[in-house]
Amino acid sequence: MPVHDHNTSRRSFLKKGSIASVGLLVAGPAAWSGSLLPGKPDSKFYGVQVGVITYSYRSMPADINQLLQYVVDSGISAIELMGDQAEAYAGKPADKSQVAGWRASVSMDKFREIKKMFNKAGVSIYAFKPDALGMKNTDAEIEYAMKAAKALGAKSVTVELPKDPEHSQRLGALAAKHKVYVGYHAHTQATDTAWDVALSQSPYNSMNLDCGHYIAGGGNNTDTSLLALIEARHDRITSMHLKDRKTKDNGGKNMPWGEGDTPIPAILNLLKAKKYDIPVSIELEYDIPEGSDAVKEVQKCLDFAKRALGAS
Repeated sequence: MPVHDHNTSRRSFLKKGSIASVGLLVAGPAAWSGSLLPGKPDSKFYGVQVGVITYSYRSMPADINQLLQYVVDSGISAIELMGDQAEAYAGKPADKSQVAGWRASVSMDKFREIKKMFNKAGVSIYAFKPDALGMKNTDAEIEYAMKAAKALGAKSVTVELPKDPEHSQRLGALAAKHKVYVGYHAHTQATDTAWDVALSQSPYNSMNLDCGHYIAGGGNNTDTSLLALIEARHDRITSMHLKDRKTKDNGGKNMPWGEGDTPIPAILNLLKAKKYDIPVSIELEYDIPEGSDAVKEVQKCLDFAKRALGAS
């Protein structure tokens, strides 16, 4: 499928899945697979790392070990890790008044254990999103988050794009100190220029681009402008979120992949064609059908991505 063929319908795309499978048989599995180690997941196809944000499993309560099992069962080999399970494993106090002090002094040993545990199962961590990067958090908490990210093997921490540019300036300075990127996530307020101030403040300020929220934002946000934004800012995007949302005019609802207006196949094929080193996180936000669960739905999203890339 051409990279910029935005008008290709999802119905047409799904019909092409069987044709892509024939091409895969000709090319052989080594053409797309990163490791193919027995018993380990592999969700990197033609150089495109398809991952998941562990928020997707919020409907399935878990400790860090169960969470890892969900990821492996989904067939995913790289993740954006939310903070809850990791911090619990590291001994985060239940008393909220003690959390800041704990973060300021805790050893990174448990986070290194998590990295080792996940890597052994075939899963890497490219981003870490603890609730420790806000305006009300201390510098010590923010630096803790960045040190923990490094211990986990992550390239970036992720946080919501601040309304106050002084905070992105603060985060960018601390990120430069620790050489960890801060990926700023936006919801439907996203525009082509929403990140400009933050990106100008520090080379360690970056984008965690949510493609579904961008499409649902309306205004000048279109398929074409989204792909142009990725091309223009590819060297400042440390990770992306993928979900299939309707446009604002169509109600903005989160839909099963292939039923919304987000140009997921075009996004993935742009990354493939341009060889952009940007991991994409499946973010499960649509309603889980009765009889299914988050693991099964993440599997469906992954299968959609594989077909889009011609790897299935």
